[in-house]
Amino acid sequence: MSSQSLTDACSGAVVKDRAAGTTTLRSLGALLILAVMWGLSIPVTKLGLESLPPLTLTAMRFAIAVPLLLVFAVGRHPLPRYAWPRVAMLGVLGIGIGQVAQTFGVTGTSASVGTIISATIPIFIVFFAALRLKQHVSGWQKLGLLAAFAGIALVAFARGHGAATISETTAAGASCVLLSALAIAFYYVWSVELTSAYGTATVAAWSTLFGFIALLPWALWEMWHVPFHVTTPGVSAAVYLGVVVTVAGLFLWLNLLRIVPARVAASVQFLQPVFGIAAASFMFGDRLGPSFVLGVALVLAGLALTMASRNEEGNGAQRSNVR
Repeated sequence: MSSQSLTDACSGAVVKDRAAGTTTLRSLGALLILAVMWGLSIPVTKLGLESLPPLTLTAMRFAIAVPLLLVFAVGRHPLPRYAWPRVAMLGVLGIGIGQVAQTFGVTGTSASVGTIISATIPIFIVFFAALRLKQHVSGWQKLGLLAAFAGIALVAFARGHGAATISETTAAGASCVLLSALAIAFYYVWSVELTSAYGTATVAAWSTLFGFIALLPWALWEMWHVPFHVTTPGVSAAVYLGVVVTVAGLFLWLNLLRIVPARVAASVQFLQPVFGIAAASFMFGDRLGPSFVLGVALVLAGLALTMASRNEEGNGAQRSNVR
């Protein structure tokens, strides 16, 4: 199958109306599907970690994703050799730090806590874009960042009645997920200048390959020293994360950005934690206490303040969104 036909398959649920960036029922349905796909990533990671150690699960995920991404990149913009060091560093940041920190963080948090902390990625994108791309940050956006941090603190340390499962979250686990959110957000912003020169598919494929290569020796060491059992849920989690979250999610997102207004496409960020928390409650019995609920409200309010203050031209970082 050609790379173009693969792209068309990923976007089959989308009506390709390029005339005015209109929103159709099918495109809204595709956004809803994407929110479910990405929202389930933390609970599915938690499921995979029940039988696989963190580096092994992450390596399996990207061993599946890399060949598929390279298929998409074939025949598109070539990556010149002088760009390899920057793209390699991008991959190490996104996978070696961002995804590895997320996986380790999920081992020390409940699925619900990991999901809501990860939902802060778009907020950090705005502020890294302000630093690196010289984009303006409004007072409302700064308020949104403060609200999000307050929400993270409440979510990470929720205790008391109705939060017995949430209390398994450790400070180290929450810190790792937060580090992951920061690293992935900076990955998105840094990738803007590279994707504008070489194309999103090319940069996504090669940066993922370089990141996977850097991760592989550590994963092999873990496989050699840490006992584990390959189970159907563990392999299924790796396949879901590699195929659905990393590859299909990326190309569905890119196609949606072509046919719906950027603000509508960005609304998927609000739905991801909702689906993620619902899945965590169903899969792991997470019980959400008042502090957790208040923390979620603060994080979503921070996300709303940040996104509402952005103009259409300020969505460059989101256009390179890779999970």
